[in-house]
Amino acid sequence: MTTLKRVDVHIEGIVQGVGFRPFVYSLANRLGLAGRVHNDVNGVHIEVEGAHDGVEEFLTALERDAPALSAIERVTVVSGEPAGHSGFTIATSDPAGPRRALVSADTATCDDCLRELADPADRRHRYPFINCTNCGPRFTIVRGVPYDRLMTTMAGYGMCGDCAREYHDPGDRRYHAQPTCCPACGPRLLLRDQRGTELCGDPVACAAVLLRAGRVVAVKGLGGYHLAVTASDERATAALRGRKHREEKPFAVMAADLAQARRIAHVDDTAAALLAGRARPIVLLPRRDGAPVAPSVAPGNRSLGIMLPYTALHHLLLAELAEPIVLTSGNVSDEPIAYEDDDALTRLAGIADAFLTHDRAIHLRADDSVIRPLPGAITVLRRARGYAPEPLALRRPVPRPVLACGAELKSTFCLAQGRRAFVSPHIGDLENHETLRSFIEGIDHYCGLFDIRPEIVAHDLHPGYLSTRHALDIHGVDHVGVQHHHAHIASCLADNGDPGPVIGVAFDGLGHGTDGTLWGGEFLRADLTGYERLGHLAQVPMPGGAAAIRQPWRMTAAYLRDQHPGLAVTERNAEHWADVLRLAADAPLTSSAGRLFDAVSALLGVRDKITYEGQAAIELEQRADPAETGAYDAAITTAPAGPLIVEGGDLVRAAAADLAAGTGPGVIAGRFHNGVAAAITRTCVALRQSTGLTAVALSGGVFQNALLLDRTVQRLRAAGFRVLKHVRVPPNDGGLSLGQAAVAAARDRR
Repeated sequence: MTTLKRVDVHIEGIVQGVGFRPFVYSLANRLGLAGRVHNDVNGVHIEVEGAHDGVEEFLTALERDAPALSAIERVTVVSGEPAGHSGFTIATSDPAGPRRALVSADTATCDDCLRELADPADRRHRYPFINCTNCGPRFTIVRGVPYDRLMTTMAGYGMCGDCAREYHDPGDRRYHAQPTCCPACGPRLLLRDQRGTELCGDPVACAAVLLRAGRVVAVKGLGGYHLAVTASDERATAALRGRKHREEKPFAVMAADLAQARRIAHVDDTAAALLAGRARPIVLLPRRDGAPVAPSVAPGNRSLGIMLPYTALHHLLLAELAEPIVLTSGNVSDEPIAYEDDDALTRLAGIADAFLTHDRAIHLRADDSVIRPLPGAITVLRRARGYAPEPLALRRPVPRPVLACGAELKSTFCLAQGRRAFVSPHIGDLENHETLRSFIEGIDHYCGLFDIRPEIVAHDLHPGYLSTRHALDIHGVDHVGVQHHHAHIASCLADNGDPGPVIGVAFDGLGHGTDGTLWGGEFLRADLTGYERLGHLAQVPMPGGAAAIRQPWRMTAAYLRDQHPGLAVTERNAEHWADVLRLAADAPLTSSAGRLFDAVSALLGVRDKITYEGQAAIELEQRADPAETGAYDAAITTAPAGPLIVEGGDLVRAAAADLAAGTGPGVIAGRFHNGVAAAITRTCVALRQSTGLTAVALSGGVFQNALLLDRTVQRLRAAGFRVLKHVRVPPNDGGLSLGQAAVAAARDRR
């Protein structure tokens, strides 16, 4: 006699909008089981019954063979009495109760859809909005959960009979794929001029004609508008820079496929997997010598930011052009990316000559993510489209819901509840009013989407940060201030699921210190609840305050003062050198590692003035000879009962001496990077002796520098340390909100 078994299964994680219900339906039918499956506010609920062995195989295959886009966090199985179900069905969604279901990230067009796109016999041939359960827009069109069509910006498009049959057929690839549509019933592509007037003809073909003619075309993507020119056209690229007011910051380049990408950059296996993966980020890669890319695409940079098409529209446009294009955010420099059609026409009218657009609304903007491959690892520089809003798992549950408001630059916020931390997509610099509005609206949307009502709000200690002001304006919650560099190290700990304590090395531009100075080159004993400042780079003045950030030569003057008067940097800035030294007497003091890199960059003639944040240090890394093994030495001193002091000025003076002796800038930059890595390692060794700590966490924007990170990790591991570095969130301020949330939760737990 066959033994019957009944179980109720609840699955949490990314299991809505990824084909999970049809997968369950097919699995149950293949095994001859009865029951039903439906979405609810927490995930997917299954009632299944049948032969004992079949149910056991069902439970095993449920996780083993789950859809590729799913990410199961938890499976709860409860046994019960068979209910006598006849057959297996997919039931309607249950919207009741507190919402805990996850929303998947936007996903690049899958191979099956690309085959249909290219097939003249297919009814979706060359249709730019082709998608299925395995690909297409998700997060950027979702207005709420459960993830059903009525809760997306596709709600206004009634499906034709053919699409409806696919949508309701559990055996079809488009079963309950919420953006399902076709030319007969879905969004429409069109090309507009600067006044918004529709231009006739095939929009893709006409846009390609404009691009070949050197025009700038705004292209509506998944998370907002981009601005495009052909990547080989110097005149068009320079014109785009001028119109965008983006003087030198590199543009991203979109290539049609891996073969085209390999013609302009060096693409190894790691990079290829990133480029062709479902997230389709911008990947920073070494530029090929003689690559057919205009000089203005990435001036002064040995790398190119490459991405592959992630929408059907991109595939059509790149195929029509047969050459790479620049594809940069649709905005004026420092503004948020435009994503609403009327706003885009207004804000981009002075930049774009035409608009390749459509009538499917974007509910939430999302910039492209940026990844930098490293030996055996990657560094996330910007986490946005393709990754957000998928949560980061926390090592321990959060006692009460937390909102963390992040920093001022490279802004993100984080909502934490249970074992999940939802870090927002990259938002930008909050000094811009539109960006601040996007920040506030994003918080409201996340709170509604994930049904989180924060009881704790964490923020930076800097009273002038607009993120801090917003946090303090929220009433009826507990406020938790988190020191900037502690948040950096806590972010690295949370990123790695490590509670600490560790020796935390937090190297960045600037952060508000508790002693009234500007920190940025810190050695901390840190865990998630607190920290102690055990060491730092020697403090130097920042002549002119913020002016010293915009003009790195001022930091050279602060370090060298009247030494080496014959150096080119003093000659170039002779008119103001003495005035800057006088300003230094009353200037704010900083231990910033970022300003140390600035000083050496200007010293070597790389960059006296910057046009975007971090430019001097970025270009210094580009100049460094990676084959150089020499290292400058920095003294480490100990004050009685005080922190260790690392004399960064020794590195600047050694570089100046080498320069005066005729050593080349590439060698000097290499020795400087090695010297910083050596100083970090020697300081950590000294702190290990006093603390007994054997793990080091590296965080802060300076560790975006791949050369420094690689050399530092090598030296620390050779010295016997376990090294933690960022894996899932950026080391820069884009990861700060996660650290704030982790600290607030740990303190609440305590």
